[in-house]
Parts: sequence; C-alpha cells; structure tokens
Amino acid sequence: MANYAIGDIQGCYQELTLLLDKINFNTSKDKLWLCGDLVNRGPDSLKCIEFLYSIRENCFITLGNHDLHLVALAEGVIKSSKTDTLDKLLRSPNIDLYINWLKQLPFIHNDTITSQGIKKEYIMTHAGIPPHWSLEEAKQHSLEIKNSLSSFNYCKHFLKNMYGNEPSIENGDLSKEERLRLYTNYFTRMRFCNELGEIELMHKGNPSNAPKGFKPWFKHELAIMKRSTHLLFGHWAALEGVTGVSNITALDTGCVWGKKLTAIKLEDGRVFSCNRVN
Repeated sequence: MANYAIGDIQGCYQELTLLLDKINFNTSKDKLWLCGDLVNRGPDSLKCIEFLYSIRENCFITLGNHDLHLVALAEGVIKSSKTDTLDKLLRSPNIDLYINWLKQLPFIHNDTITSQGIKKEYIMTHAGIPPHWSLEEAKQHSLEIKNSLSSFNYCKHFLKNMYGNEPSIENGDLSKEERLRLYTNYFTRMRFCNELGEIELMHKGNPSNAPKGFKPWFKHELAIMKRSTHLLFGHWAALEGVTGVSNITALDTGCVWGKKLTAIKLEDGRVFSCNRVN
C-alpha cells in the first residue's frame, strides 16, 4: 500500500490520468491524498469528478475554495463567473449525487504513516492552518463547517454567507456566520497572515511580495506542529511547490496555469510530476 499526495487538479483530467499511470496507482491497495480544488479553470471538471467519485474509497479529500464554489453554484446561491468552467459538470444528470458527496468531505485530514523508517503524522488542508490552531481545534472547526454544509436546513444560508474577506481575525464578538466565514477562509483561501492569525486575502503572488506586517502562514511558529508532524497543502500555485520549510509541503505546482501536476509518495518522499498537456 502506498499513499500519494496530489496538488490542485482543477479539472485537468488528462494530466491526472497520466500522473496516476506514472505512479502505477493501484486501486486495490493505494490511497490518494487530494488537497482540494478538484474542479474549475481546467477543461474537464466533469471527467475529474466522475473518476474521483468512482474511486472515492481510495481517496482522502479536503475541500478547496473552487469545490465550495461548485456547491454554491449547484445550490443556486450564486451565478457563474466568466472564469468558471463548470457548465458540463453542472448539467450532468448525476450532479446531485456528486454535490451530496462533496458536502460530506472534511477540510482537514490527518493520519500517521511510516516514512523512511520514521512514524510521521501527515496533516492536509487546502490552503493551510493558522498559527494559533492546534490539531484538535482545526478538526473541530472543520467539523462545524462540514456540518453546516451538509445540513438540509442550513446549507444555503451557510453558502450565501461564505463569501467575503472579513472578519480577518478571531474574537469573541463574531456571529456564527462570521465565524464560519473566517474558518472557511483559513482552510480554503489563506496565504498571508500575521502571528496572531489575522489573514490578508488580497495578495496572491510571490511570498516576497507579502503585505507589511504579514508573511506566509507556514513561516510562523505553528501550534499544530509537533516533532513528527508534516503539513501538506495546495492552493498557492505561485510557490511552485517550494516552502523552504522541511516539514511543510506545497502540493500545487500550477497545472491549470500551464505548468505541472505533482504527486508525492508519503512513504519515501519521492516526487512525480506530469506537465500540462495542452
């Protein structure tokens, strides 16, 4: 059995199949760790979802901002933007099946794996973990969002209130809607923050262009980190897979932007990549 962590697929189905061929992925024993943004911007979101749903027992998936955007579109909460490439998926006769599946997925996944003879706890989210959260807190907040998303009575209310850059920091005066928006932004949109966990969501490029008083979330001292912890995240294609931190791995290598899709074998750290086809 092998575990492979893969960065943002974003509808790049052809590259995904080529990458799985390269790693000789075996559905009878291997597992995929997928850090979210399964769909959108790329050409084949429908094929991606059809395929991943068919092998869902082999997948550990954390939701990303584009996956949540798909759910919001399917629920009729918002309208498509010019950059969305989700029309074929939304017209699928199985769209309700796929959306209900996505609603049940978490925002954090963790497991202990022996890597190069050492037991490590791998923790995966889409965008990251704010400095002040422990693993227990992150799992609790993930569960609260998941329960809101999967609730028949609350889902649309959650989705309608999901969008926005504020609040930027936790405090005791936040409403439930504000708290869930902040937690969702931490898990799915965060790049820069300060040591207190205040996020800045306007800057998206190179870490060297961090706004004053902020730096990449993974450059802070993180409460979640233990000696045996290894963090996995996607979302930030501009990093090109480089964090400069030995036990924090960036998985998004910009396939949808013309670069490559990457998989990392967690048991030995080997890196496999497939260049963008078209």
